[in-house]
Amino acid sequence: MVAITLPDGSVREFEGSVTGAEVAADIGAGLAKAALAVRINGEMKDLSLEITEDVDMSIVTARDEDALELLRHDAAHIMAQAVQELFDDVQVTIGPAIENGYYYDFATKKPFTDDDLEKIQKKMEEIVDRNLPIEREVWERDELIAKFKDMGELYKAEIIESIPAGEDVTVYRQGDWFDMCRGPHLPSTGKLGKAFKLMKVAGAYWRGDSNNEMLQRIYGTAWADKKALRQYLHMLEEAEKRDHRKLGKEMELFHFQEEAVGSVFWHPHGWSIYRKVQEYMRTRLEEGGYVEVNTPQMVDRKLWEDSGHWEKFRENMFITGAEDKVLAIKPMNCPCHVQIFNQGLKSYRDLPLRMAEFGSCFRNEPSGALHGLMRVRSFTQDDAHIFCSPDQIISETKIFCDLLQSIYKDFGFTDVKVKFSDRPEVRAGSDETWDKAESALKEATEAAGLEWTLNPGEGAFYGPKLEFVLRDAIGRDWQCGTLQVDFVLPERLNADYIGEDGNKHKPVMLHRAILGSFERFIGILIENFAGRFPLWLAPQQVIVASITSDHNGYAQEVCDLLKSKGLSCDTDFRNESINYKIREHSHAKVPAILVVGGKEVENRTVAMRRLGGKTQEILALDEAVAKLVEEAASPCGE
Repeated sequence: MVAITLPDGSVREFEGSVTGAEVAADIGAGLAKAALAVRINGEMKDLSLEITEDVDMSIVTARDEDALELLRHDAAHIMAQAVQELFDDVQVTIGPAIENGYYYDFATKKPFTDDDLEKIQKKMEEIVDRNLPIEREVWERDELIAKFKDMGELYKAEIIESIPAGEDVTVYRQGDWFDMCRGPHLPSTGKLGKAFKLMKVAGAYWRGDSNNEMLQRIYGTAWADKKALRQYLHMLEEAEKRDHRKLGKEMELFHFQEEAVGSVFWHPHGWSIYRKVQEYMRTRLEEGGYVEVNTPQMVDRKLWEDSGHWEKFRENMFITGAEDKVLAIKPMNCPCHVQIFNQGLKSYRDLPLRMAEFGSCFRNEPSGALHGLMRVRSFTQDDAHIFCSPDQIISETKIFCDLLQSIYKDFGFTDVKVKFSDRPEVRAGSDETWDKAESALKEATEAAGLEWTLNPGEGAFYGPKLEFVLRDAIGRDWQCGTLQVDFVLPERLNADYIGEDGNKHKPVMLHRAILGSFERFIGILIENFAGRFPLWLAPQQVIVASITSDHNGYAQEVCDLLKSKGLSCDTDFRNESINYKIREHSHAKVPAILVVGGKEVENRTVAMRRLGGKTQEILALDEAVAKLVEEAASPCGE
């Protein structure tokens, strides 16, 4: 007798072994039709798996979030089958599911074209219509190597040769086509549906090594239904329009060049945004009880060795020398903040000590990974470290989470998810220390009223962390803020305070950031707002445009008045039509355009046009100025 415990707590018993498909059918015909896989004791398995002992089971359908990875993995296999049915002498290599889709790498002498992608897409749809059973097989390692070599699949044979001798290998077959794979997979190709699309072709080196052969990588995306696919493709279209690199050029915000790879050249308008964001953050931190510090750019290698960063981050550090010393340009600020904490005797009465720095950091990111403002080598963090006692972790976490959510709201982000990242495989500190840190952070997160999902193994090497993920205007997620509980670094760098008992104690160090880096966060803002910044953030807030030169004097008066109130304002006196001027400034994303002509001069009014608006509003000058001044005020009251 096999007992199957379902998610609602009910138990179904079966004589002898049973498959997931049989359990689904026993529950109901509708579920049997929708079933894609099963979770056995929390682990996803094939529907066809024979279950011979009592287990907890749930049925996976397309409605389950983790079913997407299953669908995408099968889409990759079906794509590989389609390619090999269409093209002779193409070898398959590796094809995983990835975020939002999948890819497969192919060895072929002739590169794939856009026309080829259309043919492959149609062939994939044919394979789905065939509804081929997908069957799991177990092969002896050497037998499978010989089989692939006989087929001319030399890359697959090479992969299997890296598996220890004597181990069996699982294979999944769909019709005459099969591939080595751990699984699980759908029960048949028809279960994939047709909510998939091939996206592009790129080059990729075999096993990621530039010394190896160049392969052809085909990327695709797959979703649970066509509505989700359409939404994703629409999001991609919007993302292309909002690309911060394109808008940065159009709006004259910044540029990059080869003489300073990975570093930003900020133009006046871009630097205006940067300064506004930084001034806002400085005000919020001061209100939150932080003290601002500044630490050296180059620090002796010994400090990084003592902190543990040298072993972990050495390959990403820029190194220089002075006399007989090896210096690293700092990739992060935390060890330097401990040095400030260590100056002078600290008491429990000094805690919590909230220490902030807009620290300029440098990391030697691979050139291929650089991406506009989103991934740079030179950046500034809105970094801070809270030195506190263990019994202050909960209260400080709650205070920080409240501050973070308030700041995100001011920037227009209200949909924020939290991930809890626990201990990585390679880490500093004992298991006992990690148990204490993880327990404290979980308790603090719950006390702050935050719901979270587990992000296993992704903690920092010195402690667990919370990751705060923002959802932007078109549904993309951006991981920005972090909070990390660290018992390790204070121990390694000899940080102490005198407790109420008169003895020395180690402080807990809370590493925290809200924006992450100014560069990346501004890139996110550009794309979130599509360059149409709210008035308080806009680099160029108002343009006063005259209809003819007869009106230039009044236009200048309006501009001077707005400037005296602290707004960024310019005039446009060019000998162009007013419609041309409006189009040009709208393209430059200026939030407000004030048009003045004869009537406006006579009545001391302005015709206000808002970015994206089709009409204009006639306002008395004083009313227009008051309205713009109110809108341009920073949310923090500066």
